[in-house]
Amino acid sequence: MDQLQFLAAPFVASLVLAGIHTYLGLHVVERGVIFVDLALAQIAALGWAVAVWYGIEPHSTEAYLFSLAFTFLGAAVFAGVRGRESNIPLEAIIGIAYAVSSAATVLVMSKAVGETEHLEHMLVGNILFVSWAEVGKTAALYGAIGAFHYVFRRAFLAVSLNPGLERYGGLSVRVWDLLFYASFGFVVTSSVSIAGVLLVFCYLIVPSVGAMLFARTIGRRLLIGWTMGALVSTLGVLLSLSLDFPTGGTIVCTFGLVLILMAVGKQLSMRFRNA
Repeated sequence: MDQLQFLAAPFVASLVLAGIHTYLGLHVVERGVIFVDLALAQIAALGWAVAVWYGIEPHSTEAYLFSLAFTFLGAAVFAGVRGRESNIPLEAIIGIAYAVSSAATVLVMSKAVGETEHLEHMLVGNILFVSWAEVGKTAALYGAIGAFHYVFRRAFLAVSLNPGLERYGGLSVRVWDLLFYASFGFVVTSSVSIAGVLLVFCYLIVPSVGAMLFARTIGRRLLIGWTMGALVSTLGVLLSLSLDFPTGGTIVCTFGLVLILMAVGKQLSMRFRNA
């Protein structure tokens, strides 16, 4: 009973993360900007590292706002790149942003003596020790962002599914991109503080990719992705607790293993059908 009470908050947090990230992951995969989440998460970590370097308490509101400001800057850059006449693909810009922000984070933290454990927390996270207060605030924020995306769902889907689109609903695609990446930035900044960079990336991409193996429509992909995210999160938390492994890393590896099993199952089912 004590273990179940201890795991209740991490379990609910994993459901919250899986819910919003699976939906956003469908957009990211359709846009072909697979690593945008990883880049924005690392930029958020850089903003947090700069705040710590300036002497701000790591878990304070000020540190969060620093991280959010850096994330918005990255989101504005990524939104501004789309549609420009250039031979440089957006994915290359995203990769460069990730590499530079990663290196900058290490450089900044090298000057913040005694804060290396917080750098590790930002990278791999520790969702096992999330509090109910954090879960409540995160759920409220993600609920508001989810409602925003639901209201403008047709516009966001049109922009994600049609790379050559220039305008929708009287607004430029760049405006819709900015709105998408800005809301995405809110999610990433909050998620990184709970789950870490690597786990946030897995929540975004792996359920979406797994769902694409078995479904073509957005609705079915969401259902499969949400189910996968919830089940894998639960399994990862239980394995972390029983094997005494870091929670974030355990869930990431569990996601990878389950995705491999799903891919193998898909191949076997196709061979069985052909036979």
